[in-house]
Amino acid sequence: MVDGDGTNFRFSTKIQNTIMSQTVVLAYSGGLDTSVAVRWLTDRGWRVMAFMADVGQGEPRKEAVARAKVAGAVEVVVRDVREEFARDYIVPSLKANAVYEGKYLLATALSRPLIAKHLVDVAHRKGAGAVAHGCTGKGNDQVRFEVTARILDPTLKIIAPVREWEFRSREEECHYAARHGIRVEVGKKSPYSLDHNLWGLSVEAGPLEDPWREPPLDSYRWITPPHKAPAKGATVTIEFRRGVPVALNSRRLGLVPLVQQLNRLGAAHGVGRSDLIESRLVGIKSREVYEAPAAQVLSEAHAELERLVLDRELLHYKQGVALKYAELVYDGLWWTPLKTALDAFVATTQRRVSGWVRLKLLKGRCQVVGRRSPYGLYHKGLATYGKADQFDRQAAEGFIKLWGLPYEGLRKEQFKVRSGKFKATSNFELRT
Repeated sequence: MVDGDGTNFRFSTKIQNTIMSQTVVLAYSGGLDTSVAVRWLTDRGWRVMAFMADVGQGEPRKEAVARAKVAGAVEVVVRDVREEFARDYIVPSLKANAVYEGKYLLATALSRPLIAKHLVDVAHRKGAGAVAHGCTGKGNDQVRFEVTARILDPTLKIIAPVREWEFRSREEECHYAARHGIRVEVGKKSPYSLDHNLWGLSVEAGPLEDPWREPPLDSYRWITPPHKAPAKGATVTIEFRRGVPVALNSRRLGLVPLVQQLNRLGAAHGVGRSDLIESRLVGIKSREVYEAPAAQVLSEAHAELERLVLDRELLHYKQGVALKYAELVYDGLWWTPLKTALDAFVATTQRRVSGWVRLKLLKGRCQVVGRRSPYGLYHKGLATYGKADQFDRQAAEGFIKLWGLPYEGLRKEQFKVRSGKFKATSNFELRT
């Protein structure tokens, strides 16, 4: 009931506002760190809601949901965002040919702005005053989560338990979890740190921290080691429409199943592994191993189709844009004006990127062996050295003369200076 003067109403509203301001939505993976984070936040007076985003990692959600509730979460929100991930994050990156430092196809980096976007949305829908994540203090993901959250809603408080808590080892976290009845199947400790989604898998730490050491066989998770791959390769044909892959071997597929099938096929033939010394945003070098079979196949195919249909100036300029696009994604700047502007540019380049690319997968190699498009700029009559040659060879002489003309005079002046035959005609001293 509410008194005539509204006192109880004002009191209950104040209580509700206090509850909401003490509610935090945690990006929850279901692993040790985030399970402990639920309890750790609860112990400090937070009302914790756990948010799980399915980006194709394939982890068991039932067990994770139950674990979050045991740890103290008042609610667990689960969203399947695989289609959105493929459509709104993977495809734009593929169209841009975004590859960080020549090797990393950005699987983890692409998923973070999506997860953070939904994290903020859940906070709004639930009236929470804060969001939290389980990232460490020297990785890139903390930047990606927090920058995205601040761009989308700078009023939300951001909490990073792993940067703040008292635990100094995995064992201490396990003891804490056990004391609170949180069952996390840790088992034999793997030396590797893993993160995976629809677009790829990252493997780091353990033996990989020695950049001189070859990655051990147990560091392979998805991909068959190339020397163990079948001796007979596989040939695949991918169809693109305006830069988007729409069919595999003449069979039309949605984005998610197409990527899943290419992951399985590429992995079976040892395709899609990269090993690099990576320049992290936070200022350190790290050794990373990535497995991204579908990403490599689609990236190779898309880039090759662009070589066929884009004119030279546009193709070369877009290759420069790809480097910047990859940096923005890697640096957590997905929701920025420059990224939006580059998306608009890339979209205009994809109008003619339709056609088919045929690739051969063999013992770790992914090789384009054929390409075809109704918009292709390849003209056999101009390119051939056979009898069907239509190229005007006589025009070449004049073209070459004009092309090199500006540099002929420059070379003459350099000769005069070096030989001492050049006489200054101004007050400036010439130095050779």
